[in-house]
Amino acid sequence: MSEERIQDGKYVSLTYRIADETGGVLEHSDLPVSFIVGGNQELIGGMDAAIRGKQAGDEVNFELSPEQGFGHHDPDLTFADDINNVPPQFRHVGAEVQMQNEAGEIKTFFVSRIENGRLTIDGNHPLAGKRLQVHVRISEVREATREDLAQDGQACAIPPALH
Repeated sequence: MSEERIQDGKYVSLTYRIADETGGVLEHSDLPVSFIVGGNQELIGGMDAAIRGKQAGDEVNFELSPEQGFGHHDPDLTFADDINNVPPQFRHVGAEVQMQNEAGEIKTFFVSRIENGRLTIDGNHPLAGKRLQVHVRISEVREATREDLAQDGQACAIPPALH
């Protein structure tokens, strides 16, 4: 196993598990996801510091407050309407709805609830307002290749749900 330690410019592969305060798993990846430390990928708050100096085979546990993770839940990003005013393709929990404001900015909302003939959409990240427990297992640490550097802007963000 490599003795290389995580620092800027290193190519890192890891698996992770994100749980809520009660230990309920919210997201996990058993297949390694990869990135270049200090590259174009934005890591979930605190992950950079938590894995820095570690090496392949290490496991790291850390906690994220809402401020470090996805912020607090903003009630101004939640809207409800009569379900009959909503196109049929969006009438299920989890449906993704793209909305545009007067400035032309597009934001993704998700159908979060359908109850008593009303449908609620929410523009908050699904993990907003939650205190998260993160477990990371580092599977590879090495020098980044030219190919890695070329793909850095297109690589999968770590973790994907944390976009």
